[in-house]
Amino acid sequence: MPEGNKTEKATPKKRRDERKKGNVFMSRDAVAVASLLGTFGALWLLLESYVDQVAGFMALCFTTIAEAPQDVVSLMGSIAIQGAMLLAKTVGPLVAITILCSVAATFAQTRFLVTTESLKPKFSRLNPLQGFKRLFSLKSLVETFKNLIKICILMSIVYLSVRDLFLESANYLYTDLNASITHLVDILGGMIVRICIAFIAVAVVDFFYQHWDYEKNMMMTKQEVKEEYKQMEGDPQVKGKIKQIQRQRAQQRMMQQVPGADVVIRNPTHFAVALRYKPDQDDAPIVLAKGQDNVAMRIVQIAEDHKITVIENVPLARALYAQAELNQFIPQDLYGPVAEVLIYIFKLNGKLKLPDKNIR
Repeated sequence: MPEGNKTEKATPKKRRDERKKGNVFMSRDAVAVASLLGTFGALWLLLESYVDQVAGFMALCFTTIAEAPQDVVSLMGSIAIQGAMLLAKTVGPLVAITILCSVAATFAQTRFLVTTESLKPKFSRLNPLQGFKRLFSLKSLVETFKNLIKICILMSIVYLSVRDLFLESANYLYTDLNASITHLVDILGGMIVRICIAFIAVAVVDFFYQHWDYEKNMMMTKQEVKEEYKQMEGDPQVKGKIKQIQRQRAQQRMMQQVPGADVVIRNPTHFAVALRYKPDQDDAPIVLAKGQDNVAMRIVQIAEDHKITVIENVPLARALYAQAELNQFIPQDLYGPVAEVLIYIFKLNGKLKLPDKNIR
């Protein structure tokens, strides 16, 4: 489907389906910057402690070697163990903080989505043609351009910082060692701050670009929206066919009840209502069937085939059709007119008297 035909915003259903597949909006640069800031922040907070630990380790090494210079080789194992422990105590927290920041930044963008769909093998990824298209797609070109910008920014900041450090390095010969170290740390700290600011700016731009690209790829065509509506609400044609079949079956059941009627009251061509009144079991006349136009003609035809009296009464037929419900008693305000019809039918059929139970 051409991209130009995708003019509709993604529906909530499509967003839910894509989320289940692991296709959610996420800026990897935002994750990288969060990790970078977390690592540098932790390093800044723990730097003094790290310096003390490293200084203590170096002092331990020199003291150990000075006390037993002849056993340096045998002491290397102990020094190596101490060094490994120091490395674990210094690097371990930084690695843990980096991982924690990465996970937090990822979950913040994906709203705590955890899925294995992206880990499932897909043969489409092995298709050379698809790989070639992805390699030269707009997204790949943007990613390449973005990475080049980050490399240029990083190299520029490092170059300027090293240049300043090189120009001032001669002054270290005439200054105190502590002052020189402090100045060196300031230069390195300034370099790190500039790198962080530059990468934050790149991450902000990437965040908005990724959001725009994600929404563009989620766009739908009008036909896709229609197909989704059919899936959610059911195909209107299928639903219409089902309703038609249900109406036909209901009419068949209704027509099967017409032979049990005592009378059919009709408007000559438009309405027909079949009534039953059995004094020994009915409290009032019951509507067995009713219909309009063709259905009314079928009710009349069945009644005539079964020798059921058909009475033409235009206002009563209209009133019964409009007010009475199928398989229910007739409304009370129609008892009088219907009773007159039933009296006539009973007399017509040779019944000398009305049933003892009165219609009320």
